[in-house]
Amino acid sequence: MGNFSLAHQRLRVLTAISLVVLMLFALRLIDIQAVQAQSYALRASNEMSRTTIAPASRGSITDVNGTEFARSVAAIDVVVDQSLIKDPLQAAKIAAPILGMTVSDVQKQITGKRLWWRVARNVKPATWMSLNNAFTRYNASLDKDHQDKRIFGFFGERVYTREYPSGSLIASLVGFVNQEGVGATGLESSMNSQISGTAGKYMYAYGYGAQIPGSQQELITAKSGTTVRLTIDRDVQWVASQAILQAVKSAHAISGTVIVMDPKTGQILAHATAPTFDPNNTKNVSLVAMRNPSVQDVYEPGSTGKVMTMAAAIEEGKITPTSVFTVPWAYKVSDVVFHDHEKHATERLTTTGILAVSSNTGTIQIGEQMSHSTLYNYLRSFGIGSSTGSGLPGESAGLLPALKDWSGTTAPTVAFGQGYSLTAMQATSVFATIANNGVRVSPTVVAGTSDASGHFTPSPTRESVKVVSPETAKIMRAIMESVVSANGTAPEAAIEGYRIAGKTGTAMRHNDACNCYSGYTASFIGFAPADAPRFVVSVTIQGPQGIHWGGTLGGPVFKKVMSFVLATKHISPTTTTLTPYPLNEKQVARATVKKAKA
Repeated sequence: MGNFSLAHQRLRVLTAISLVVLMLFALRLIDIQAVQAQSYALRASNEMSRTTIAPASRGSITDVNGTEFARSVAAIDVVVDQSLIKDPLQAAKIAAPILGMTVSDVQKQITGKRLWWRVARNVKPATWMSLNNAFTRYNASLDKDHQDKRIFGFFGERVYTREYPSGSLIASLVGFVNQEGVGATGLESSMNSQISGTAGKYMYAYGYGAQIPGSQQELITAKSGTTVRLTIDRDVQWVASQAILQAVKSAHAISGTVIVMDPKTGQILAHATAPTFDPNNTKNVSLVAMRNPSVQDVYEPGSTGKVMTMAAAIEEGKITPTSVFTVPWAYKVSDVVFHDHEKHATERLTTTGILAVSSNTGTIQIGEQMSHSTLYNYLRSFGIGSSTGSGLPGESAGLLPALKDWSGTTAPTVAFGQGYSLTAMQATSVFATIANNGVRVSPTVVAGTSDASGHFTPSPTRESVKVVSPETAKIMRAIMESVVSANGTAPEAAIEGYRIAGKTGTAMRHNDACNCYSGYTASFIGFAPADAPRFVVSVTIQGPQGIHWGGTLGGPVFKKVMSFVLATKHISPTTTTLTPYPLNEKQVARATVKKAKA
């Protein structure tokens, strides 16, 4: 009985222990299944999923009609988890010909212990699919004994690559993006924060060394960047680009620029430079070639600057279009003798005649009719020495010496367009001011922007400043028509059927390397129709070899571009006629007699 009782007690103890153990298991099962189920599921999910950035598409850059100059195209960055690649050589042999790389380069990129490493950038989606298919076929070809040789660890990360459909057509203005997809030059750089958009985020399931197809889950939606609509007209841009490229080649010049502007709105219809570059392939392009010379390169304007001197003197009531001056070839001011570009006998020329033949000595005398401060203030009002407000990156304000620094020869030098510097954009703005009845409007290349939903917001109205009166501007336009006449310096710029006004410039180039003058800047800037200006075209050619006259080099380019603009914008031929101002004293006398008889 004693043994039976002892055995019975032991059985009861074991039973109790078993019940406790079963209860503990039950409680643990309840805890796992009910209480901590979400936590365990999350851990499992985290171990089987990955999160990555969903890049945003950059906004396009288009011309005024929506033709794309820059756009984003979907692409793939091929990356690897090196720790998953068991046979780097075999993987490289398969991947190299598809990616257009050497076997050794691919093998080097995929060998190691890095969990993430980029092998190739901006691969076309079709190429990425070919790579995946190649690995799938290889893995399927392995028998059961070689399953450990399967290739895993290659991943495709969605990105966007930038394309420039127009190539070099407008590269200096639009610019390009670097390998990281960030704007490097031009508008791509200055408007990068708007164009680039906002990246998103997505999660995908990960197993067997690869992303599981169809498992992508968007966490944060990527927001596309702002699209920028330019004021540029692609057709006008093409004609301007071809014209300046040919002129630069023919003159063996350093560079050239053509700008087409609407003087009333400040909108730029064309912005052409030569030489230029292809933004689709910038690997071997120098930083100098990537510059935007229209706003970054400064030069002394030469005779195109005489327009400001004469406009100021007329506005101040110091001269009229028929005021007569004694104009010698050489004219001494202070201790310096200034000369005209060609030796001639002393002449009696009117204000109009002085501009028509571009006399330095005559313009100096016109400048002498005003105080130094008056001349200085007008130059400032025309925008010299300050940014145009175009918003283009790297824009220079040029250089106008402070009045306190003027010497005895500064005023005469400034009067005929040397001794200060400006950009091609500033020079264009000066002539646009005369064309726009004396009101200077800040130039712009941006018509407006569109957000991701397509809502278009036009650019704000440009700031304007009154520089001279409408009467003075009208007189200047008539005077400037004489430049394009048979007696002027730019008959090559004349366009049949239209009244054309403009001014040539042939200035000595300042060389910073030697702090001296070497070579020339040739230019012609004009507008049409002269009686009711619609467009301004400026032509600037730097460092031409041989013939270097502004009328000879710039005039034909102006004619080609302006003729196309007038035709394509359906500007009717001029119906008004001009009674030209007399160019010299004899013509003044004849006009006086004729008027008296009438």
